[in-house]
Amino acid sequence: MNLFNAMEVSSSGLNAQRTATHAISMNLANIHTTRTDEGGPYLRKQAILSSSPIPSRFSGILAERMNPGLLGVKAEVRTDDTRNHEMIFDPTHPHADESGYVTLPNVNLLEEMVGLLAAVRSYEANVTAFNSAKSMVLKSLEIGK
Repeated sequence: MNLFNAMEVSSSGLNAQRTATHAISMNLANIHTTRTDEGGPYLRKQAILSSSPIPSRFSGILAERMNPGLLGVKAEVRTDDTRNHEMIFDPTHPHADESGYVTLPNVNLLEEMVGLLAAVRSYEANVTAFNSAKSMVLKSLEIGK
């Protein structure tokens, strides 16, 4: 594998984990939001990671033909979480329904914190891999001196 390709794979992982961290931080910021602009409680956002081909530049087309299948990671944020919203009885709450129940967001603090830790660790691993590839490129340039 080309070292520049390794750096591109690591950078796609960095971008995906940044997207996942952003979705988690939005969930944590809205953990108590019972009413949004759409009218209901906040809907949990979830980053879905999937593999995607690394976009190649013109100079890399030949290398791509010789080494097909170089994949990176992409993240897509969705709000299609199927968990039910918790309802609590609080007739004094301004967003309570006629029976006094308030619908809370479907965000679990513990689950979000575990997801955040996993995203941060993965981000750190991608930074380490990127820096290793970068140092190998720099050392290979020193060989020619």
